[in-house]
Amino acid sequence: MDIPVWQYIISMGGYFALLILIVSFMRKHYKIANWIWIGALFTFPLWLRNVDGWFRWFKTLSVLVPTILVGFARISNYEERKGKGWEFLQKGWVMWTLYGVLFLNIMEATVKDYQMGNMLNALCGVILCITIPFPSKYWKISKGKASDLVVYTTIGWNLLYTTWNGCFVYAEAGAYFASSLCIIFAAEIYPIMKRRPELYVMSRVYTLATHILIRACFGGLFPSLMDASSWHNAEILKYWGIINGMICVPYAIWYAWQLHSGNADMKFMRLKEGISIQR
Repeated sequence: MDIPVWQYIISMGGYFALLILIVSFMRKHYKIANWIWIGALFTFPLWLRNVDGWFRWFKTLSVLVPTILVGFARISNYEERKGKGWEFLQKGWVMWTLYGVLFLNIMEATVKDYQMGNMLNALCGVILCITIPFPSKYWKISKGKASDLVVYTTIGWNLLYTTWNGCFVYAEAGAYFASSLCIIFAAEIYPIMKRRPELYVMSRVYTLATHILIRACFGGLFPSLMDASSWHNAEILKYWGIINGMICVPYAIWYAWQLHSGNADMKFMRLKEGISIQR
């Protein structure tokens, strides 16, 4: 599809701005956000004509259902709700479950990368899985004015995830690459705007869930507005994967050294003289 440059600028710019607004709204209005994602499950009949193959079905469900869990956990922990069900959501299993979901979402794309022959990018996916900071020390629901899902990933991990995910989408879903760039960069930029890298995972949860829901309900929307099929180039894919493979190894070594040397708290949680920096 021959799309003029101005259409890419308007559609991608508009979608990026919309995603930033959605993350900001859902971060502030955590109760309304959860009702929105519960309601999203009732769009299931629309998925039947737009979601094909095991990967897409698994991806859709493995994103939307945990997003609802995030919502309930935010409500329960922030408001310190009483009752067996609410108190159950305040226990450590929730953070470990969300950790597992993030791990599986990266791993499923890594398996797909491997199947497509994108080996070095698959290596990068494996490194990302290994270097996710563990709950419950580095995962929590904050008690500040916003009930944030806080995950103390490093700035390096966030950037590595961004370039790895971009390369994967470029290889796996060419027509959707432009729209996927919007969600990738929105998740990266929002924490930078707030100067809080620990908000990256929460930003990623809401941008990805929004994108997955739109694709499931209106499959042809993004290709009609910003089809990136013509952007695909085998050489770019090859060298992008090589670069990701090269940078993920030193990052893994750095990560392991922080754990070994006892500097992980300072580097991951950005502690200063034993006190967490609050913003």
